[in-house]
Amino acid sequence: MQIPDFTYPGGPATLGVDLARIARTADEAGFDTIAVMDHFFQISVVGPPENDMLEAYTTLGYVAAVTTRACLLTLVTGTVYRHPGILAKTVTTLDVLSGGRAWLGIGAAWNEEESRGLGIPFPPVAERFERLEETLRIYQQMCLGDETPFTGRYYQLDRPLNRPLPLTRPYPPIMIGGGGEKKTLRLVAQYADACNLFPGPDLERKLDVLRAHCDAVGRDYDEIHKTVYYRFDLGTAGERTGTIVAELEQLGKLGIDMAIGQVRDAYTLTPLEIIGRDIIPAVAEF
Repeated sequence: MQIPDFTYPGGPATLGVDLARIARTADEAGFDTIAVMDHFFQISVVGPPENDMLEAYTTLGYVAAVTTRACLLTLVTGTVYRHPGILAKTVTTLDVLSGGRAWLGIGAAWNEEESRGLGIPFPPVAERFERLEETLRIYQQMCLGDETPFTGRYYQLDRPLNRPLPLTRPYPPIMIGGGGEKKTLRLVAQYADACNLFPGPDLERKLDVLRAHCDAVGRDYDEIHKTVYYRFDLGTAGERTGTIVAELEQLGKLGIDMAIGQVRDAYTLTPLEIIGRDIIPAVAEF
């Protein structure tokens, strides 16, 4: 599940308790992964920018402390939000303190409004993708313990020291979000352990494009974990449970390994319990 909304009835005073309840329930229900957006302002499809939004990696550290089994990641970090060396250190820290449950979720970034609002440099899209590729290289190098100086076009690291190393070897898996066919999916084929796409009429074509990129770089397509962003809307009383199971079965037939997204009314906990009881066991049979 992804938790994109932190505006709860109790407000900031009870936000920590409320988030812990949601995370523990999801963890106990059998969700494979708990994710948060890496945004500083709320995004328009969820609510107005003034709604409560927590910083992603502080939040994941908190979630790590109140859960025991779910993987933890951002869906996804904008590559320009953090210096690559600091990002590698941050994800390594999360992996060590969570007992090896961290992933790196990352993309080229798109939210210019929050970047400008907080003074974060927001270069043109071509440069953001070039920075993303350098970030991926730095991340892999640091997680492997290679302290060789890194000299790129945008980033120069004299000594990319990273101690302790992450528990997950060779490094916490990389998920690249986005379906851009020329750049994003090429980077998935070259660097990533997982992709994150949107379900829809062009999903099958996106997977074919990814396969072609894998062939071009000599990568085994089947090594890549295919995920889609899927909004779990069970209805007001769980009446859409069967529909969700059927839709997930169809995604599985296309080769999708995981559906990850917002659970409607997760704050009430009931939808999480229904998914754990009725949907996760059904999907496991696929």
